[in-house]
Amino acid sequence: MVFLPDESRSLPPPPLLNKGSAWLGLAGWVAALLDNGFNQRPVIRAGVHRQILFTTVGWFVGYYLAKRTEYIHAKLDRELFEYIRQHPEDFKTAGI
Repeated sequence: MVFLPDESRSLPPPPLLNKGSAWLGLAGWVAALLDNGFNQRPVIRAGVHRQILFTTVGWFVGYYLAKRTEYIHAKLDRELFEYIRQHPEDFKTAGI
């Protein structure tokens, strides 16, 4: 999978309730409500199955975006620490 390489499997999974999941789940639900409003249906009561579907899709997209973000940050940290290990003369500790 190009979105998440195999080396991302070594990272712990993000929590199911995270900011990305919550916001995109809410955005999915609002999208379903707007769809009802634009098509002149009762906003809250019509298409409850569609509201649940959009919320679920938004939630999972947010989860996988959080997972990708954690992978990217872990990859950058690994590269930074490897650079520091290879160039210790550039990162001397200040002796007080």
